Amino acid sequence: MSSDLKAYKVNLVKQNENVNIENLDSDFWEKANCLTDFCSAWKTDPFSKIEFRARWNSDYLYFNFQVFDSEIYIDRKDNSTDSICNSDRVELFFRKDEKMSPYYCLEMDVDTRILDFEAYPNWNFDYDWKWPKGHLEIYSFKNANSFTVQGKISMASLKELDLIQNNIIEVGVYRAKFSKNENLEYEPTWISWVNPKTEQPNFHIASSFGKFILED
Repeated sequence: MSSDLKAYKVNLVKQNENVNIENLDSDFWEKANCLTDFCSAWKTDPFSKIEFRARWNSDYLYFNFQVFDSEIYIDRKDNSTDSICNSDRVELFFRKDEKMSPYYCLEMDVDTRILDFEAYPNWNFDYDWKWPKGHLEIYSFKNANSFTVQGKISMASLKELDLIQNNIIEVGVYRAKFSKNENLEYEPTWISWVNPKTEQPNFHIASSFGKFILED
């Protein structure tokens, strides 16, 4: 477990709180710390504000991305890996340690499509792997100024994958934003909570991870 990782404190859900992930109200998320210090390490263009929040209890890790962007690009030709990879989305990666062998990826778009896969170093991806069935739910909402992707991941699945150690989870938090370039083709801007400090865009590297501290 790396001690010098960038940290985000995940506040506890109290026992008397009513939790319905499909309709979590603002009061629930107001009790979460708001993470906003995202960066686009490979482009100087400004990007829309992102607010990430998470809370937890003995059953679930709850998460919420709110992206203040009304121009959302979704490739809806099918539900393939390529289609999701060519769409605006938010992402959470989880690892046991900096060896990243393996690590686990969740890429989620506004249509609540999920690209979940197991990965190994050097871009070795197993797209046949799926997050344990019944242990992940997501929902999305859109309004005039923003979109939200929120969900819950069971603590049981995180423990089964050996991803919680001493109340710490090592996590990467990302966003992919697609915009038209000068050739009228869509290209991505890669946005990350932790600056990986690489020459080329790369989330699949140890330096792009931080840590979530599960607060009592």
